[in-house]
This record gives sequence, structure tokens and C-alpha cells, in this order.
Amino acid sequence: MRILLVEDDRKIASFIVKGLKAAGYAVDHAPDGEEGLHLALTQPYDTAIVDIMLPKVDGLTLIGKMRAANVSTPVIILSAKGSVDDRVKGLQTGSDDYLTKPFAFSELLAVSRRSCGGRAGLRKPPA
Repeated sequence: MRILLVEDDRKIASFIVKGLKAAGYAVDHAPDGEEGLHLALTQPYDTAIVDIMLPKVDGLTLIGKMRAANVSTPVIILSAKGSVDDRVKGLQTGSDDYLTKPFAFSELLAVSRRSCGGRAGLRKPPA
């Protein structure tokens, strides 16, 4: 299974990448929204984990552009913004799940496993 992580905080990104790799996932990391969007639109992923507050392109814009391009890769938002309004906005933008920071890695792993469950990245929805 292949996961895209779009996270600008190096310490958090390193922690997540190490944990996901130890769990058997292949992980690509993008440190900003622009690079994350490029990877999401050009590479197949089973799941994308996206921060909202990113340099260059914010996470909600990234998700919106993925969905506009018919990229149906499941998206998990991982953000410090944890109000009900923030979570609802994230889900309405097209994400599949929303976790707030700080988070338990076991929870992120469980949500990632559920998201990857048999779904392949870059699939277009049926017409």
C-alpha cells in the first residue's frame, strides 16, 4: 500500500513516515501543498494524509483540486484545527476522515488501514 503524506512540520512528518513504513506502507512525503498536489495528481496512492495549514497551497485547496480532477484517493486530514466547523469544512471539501493534532499514532494507523481497504488511488468515479 502506498500513502502520500503532505505535512510541512518536519518532526511530525518524520514521526509519521517512520511509523507508517514500520507498519509496511510505502510513503511519499511532500513538505508543501504545491508538491503534494503535483504528486496526488500524477501518482497512484491508496491514501493521502494532508495537513490543512501548508505553505504554497493549503490543504483544503489541495483536496478540492484533487476532487475536481476526479482523483478519488481517500484523504485523511491531519490538522491542529479541531473545531466542529473546521472538521465539517474539511469533510465537505472532499476528505474522507479528519484527525486533530495531537494524535495517537495508533489512531492514525487504524484510520489509514480503513482508508486503504481495497481502494486504489487515481481511480475515476463511475460515469
